[in-house]
Amino acid sequence: MTVARSSSPASAPGFIRRFRLVGYSLIGIVAYFLLLAFMLNSTATAAQQVANALTLGAIYALVALGYTMVYGIIELINFAHGDVFMVGSFVALWTLTSDPIFNVVGLGQTGIVTNIALLAGILLLTFTVSMVLMAVLNMGIERFAYRPLRNAPKVAPLITAIGVSLILQNVIQIIVGTGDRPVPQLFPTDGFQFLGANIRYLNLFIFLVALVLLYGLQQFVSRTRLGRAMRATAQDQQAAQLMGVDLNQTIAMTFLIGGALAGAAGVFQGQYLGYVRFDLGFNAGLKAFTAAVLGGIGNLTGAALGGFLIAFLEVFAAANGQQRWSQAIVFVVLIVVLVFRPAGILGQQIGERA
Repeated sequence: MTVARSSSPASAPGFIRRFRLVGYSLIGIVAYFLLLAFMLNSTATAAQQVANALTLGAIYALVALGYTMVYGIIELINFAHGDVFMVGSFVALWTLTSDPIFNVVGLGQTGIVTNIALLAGILLLTFTVSMVLMAVLNMGIERFAYRPLRNAPKVAPLITAIGVSLILQNVIQIIVGTGDRPVPQLFPTDGFQFLGANIRYLNLFIFLVALVLLYGLQQFVSRTRLGRAMRATAQDQQAAQLMGVDLNQTIAMTFLIGGALAGAAGVFQGQYLGYVRFDLGFNAGLKAFTAAVLGGIGNLTGAALGGFLIAFLEVFAAANGQQRWSQAIVFVVLIVVLVFRPAGILGQQIGERA
């Protein structure tokens, strides 16, 4: 896997490439805002929609990273990853509430928490439980469903991934049923004023925490010994094994990290949309996989960028009264990008020194 654009000149320092990408992103956000303000004739509405897009994009980006990491390591499209995210959203719900099934660990929350210290403690516990359990779940899936098929034809683990997805979906459906399950909203509804729009503190919280997680993952992959092992395995498994890399440990850690990020996204899902349901993993997984392909499958930065792009397209369609066409627009853009850049916006991974 890569952490920067693979097609950039080798002589360009990494920080220059990242700075350039951040600059282009900021220019794109400003252009997006100006276009929305012109079309909607309201800067306040445009600012609100930009905040919504950034928040939704942060959730998509976290889920997309799990897809792209697994593909970068073992070239598996893990269709079960979206349902790991779904299970994480329910674990967050059960941690927050006094659900009859999990009444031992439920915190009994019913609404807004005004005490900042208490809110921080509740969120920390919820994130810890959801991320740890989803990391363990994802590792278990890799150990018992994917590892025995590592040397099998590619179609075997692909079908297994679909099977695991259906198993997770049906287990949660049996437990909670088919309806929406409301999630207690911990954050106050007020916020701060920006260009006439009321931006909720929840939006800012989700965006900033997601950026911290994304940055932390980039640094982990770039600077740690295990991160180097992951990149070496992504380039050539056999060569990495000859150099002393423990493939089983490296692949298991990849699934662990992806599951933890999906668990964090599950917490965000409940707080931002206010509900969870057993089948939300399918749509979220489809969008996250699309984001990974759009940005460049196997490229961490590309997956995050793809998640934000999809969110901006969806919000743009909804803001102009075309919400029913939002997914169609996303896939039209995906097709156009892949026609001209088959490797995605930032390109797929290629050999790079670990």
